Amino acid sequence: MEATETRTVPAHDADGGSALRGPGHDPSFTARPLGTALMLIVTSVIAMVATIIIIVERSILTANPGYVTSCDINPWLSCGRVMQSWQAMTFGFPNTYVGIVAFSVLITVGVSLLAGARFARWFWLLMNLGILAGLAFAAWLWFAAVYSIGTLCLYCMIVWAMVIVQTVLITSRNLQTGALPADSRTASLARDLAWPAIVLLWVAVFASILLELGLGVVGLG
Repeated sequence: MEATETRTVPAHDADGGSALRGPGHDPSFTARPLGTALMLIVTSVIAMVATIIIIVERSILTANPGYVTSCDINPWLSCGRVMQSWQAMTFGFPNTYVGIVAFSVLITVGVSLLAGARFARWFWLLMNLGILAGLAFAAWLWFAAVYSIGTLCLYCMIVWAMVIVQTVLITSRNLQTGALPADSRTASLARDLAWPAIVLLWVAVFASILLELGLGVVGLG
């Protein structure tokens, strides 16, 4: 009788990184396929809705220069002013086009994970790189809005907030599963500090806005 050779397939062959981090290691919910899928879908849908609102408002503003956008709340919160700045077309076309493509891709990845798809390590690394690029772009838009234009777009800030969540949690996921090389301690820190890091980044952005533009942003000036 011919012996049949069996081979144990490591976790990273199926889902972009070994989830085996030693005894007692418990990856966070958002590092598991279901958690990652839900995170990508929810954050991308929120960002997509905000992006679509910007597209609609910009179209109306283009047709009617006197139109007051829905988030023209005060001198510091004025989507209309931001939409008419050159920074709103960083690459020569509306920044919203980038958002529509990027968030559509992330929603597709999330739905694929829910359907049972599993991706190779290189996919997760490229995805991490792409999301980091998105964060860098969001950081540039934050800097431009706060320190150059001096006016904020509420819907843009919603997108920034979602990009921060995606960047931190996908990086945390990749550290926990081994897609990004990390020892058990680093993986545990990535699991435990992901949400504190997100909140800290949100607070840092809000603090920079208050320090530069003053309390008038929140109606106290």
